[in-house]
Amino acid sequence: MLLWLYPLFLASYAYGSQHTNNWAVLVSSSRYWFNYRHMSNALGMYRTVKRLGIPDSNIILMLADDVACNARNKFPGSVYANPGRHLDLYGENIEVDYRGYEVTVENFLRLLTGRLDDSVPRSKRLLTDSKSNIFIYLTGHGGNEFLKFQDNEEISAHDIADAFHQMYEGGRYNEIFFMADTCQANSMFSKFYSPNVLATGSSVVGENSYSHENDFDVGVAVIDSYTHYVLEYMEHVNKTSRLTMADLFTSYDVPKIGSHPGVRSDLFPRPLGPQHPMDQYGRGQGWTVEGGGEWRGRDGEAYKRGREALITDFFGGVVSVDVEDEFGEELLFPPAPEEKTKPSPKPLPSARSASDSSASSQLSSSVDVFTQAYLTLFFGLLISIVFKGGYSWRSRSKGLVEG
Repeated sequence: MLLWLYPLFLASYAYGSQHTNNWAVLVSSSRYWFNYRHMSNALGMYRTVKRLGIPDSNIILMLADDVACNARNKFPGSVYANPGRHLDLYGENIEVDYRGYEVTVENFLRLLTGRLDDSVPRSKRLLTDSKSNIFIYLTGHGGNEFLKFQDNEEISAHDIADAFHQMYEGGRYNEIFFMADTCQANSMFSKFYSPNVLATGSSVVGENSYSHENDFDVGVAVIDSYTHYVLEYMEHVNKTSRLTMADLFTSYDVPKIGSHPGVRSDLFPRPLGPQHPMDQYGRGQGWTVEGGGEWRGRDGEAYKRGREALITDFFGGVVSVDVEDEFGEELLFPPAPEEKTKPSPKPLPSARSASDSSASSQLSSSVDVFTQAYLTLFFGLLISIVFKGGYSWRSRSKGLVEG
């Protein structure tokens, strides 16, 4: 009986993902009214991961939370990410897990490594395991290899790298996707050394990240440029989308963002997506970084094999669902009005064409999987015949001789 089940198990293993659950850790490390946009950044990501299927029980949200009820807020109890104020990101359905002065470097590192006191409630714990994919998003004020926490302390790139290694040694993740939106953000993942980590940031070393636009009624900038365009792209993603991480990365538009985002994939074993669009990463209009953008791992990407990394592997956890992606009817993070008059940059590969290329690659890999499953099934049947059929044949032969 077990011989018949083995080929089915192998086939399901080949098709499925190595992860069984998704988590998100979203951190706004700033406080004070003039950092309104950092809270909007984190809340925008919070809304997106919830929409794509990660429940509140699997989201850790760290905020100073001093904006919605600030005396300067003309719209009490609300936080908006665009001047039109079409969507209240604060609303009634958010769960802030670490609030105010709880947002510290120590609490963040203890959260990642699981080194928490027994009195810490379940809602403040990252209850991940070796089958967990984790999306970690940081936003705030930073510099070369550091991020400030509430203008009081700093976390270094070494601190995060060592925390990730402790997580790896402790079997606390399957894959990590790290994203940072801060000045010189790419330096924050420069010290990583643990496997299965994919990272991206908003700006190279020596470069600032900028706010997107101001709301004159609110009186401050309401969202950062890099996060705005990431969220705008994510509005085209749903729970069953086949868009890859390559599609996300190649959507970066330097003239719009105002800085040079970076990617690090040398620690990540799976291909980011179709080779053709990723070959063009960092080579479009506005990219001035030598070598075609900052992508650490570019040379090794062509040698990677296996299932391509989907956006939903980190933002929603829906796996092995081959359904055509659907696009939302209305963008909740639309371009600013003044952008409509800007000259159009050199078009990047469209999300849909990249998705089609991804589908073709998936079909090719599916043929290999079918072949492997068929051969395994064949040998399973052969072994079954030898052990079961052979025994029956000897029994019948013996009976004929004795009769």
